[in-house]
Amino acid sequence: MSSKQNPEVVPMPIVSLNRAILLGGILLAILFRQPLVITLLFLLVVLPVLFGRKASLIFIAGSRIFADRIRDAATESPELMRFNNAIAALLLGAAQIAFLSGAVMAGWILSGMVALAAAVALCDFCFGCFLYFQFNMQRYRLFGRKACGVKKE
Repeated sequence: MSSKQNPEVVPMPIVSLNRAILLGGILLAILFRQPLVITLLFLLVVLPVLFGRKASLIFIAGSRIFADRIRDAATESPELMRFNNAIAALLLGAAQIAFLSGAVMAGWILSGMVALAAAVALCDFCFGCFLYFQFNMQRYRLFGRKACGVKKE
């Protein structure tokens, strides 16, 4: 994380908002036993994964809500944010399939995994970031510098 210099980076207040919405939404869905809330959260994270931050309602709202705080805020890489949202979208999409196929408990467990990851991330350990790092390390080991975009010096 660094201070905001590149307009493509994602300010941490917006990253935290994304995590809080996922956590709060899933907890409410579980509390009220409403899989439809999981569907809405799935749509909230899958659209930016597919179309970038222009399609992120959370980014748009967060940019307005935190306009004064994001100028000097720490930032996160957009690739990392997209990776984390892709994991959330995958799990929430699998939860949708589970709910639709009658495996309700499996749907709640998959949703709970996203909530747990969001809660831990709000406490400053990003499991998705850890997975992203490990993925890139293994890719580098298997395919070398060119596959990871590392330039030779």
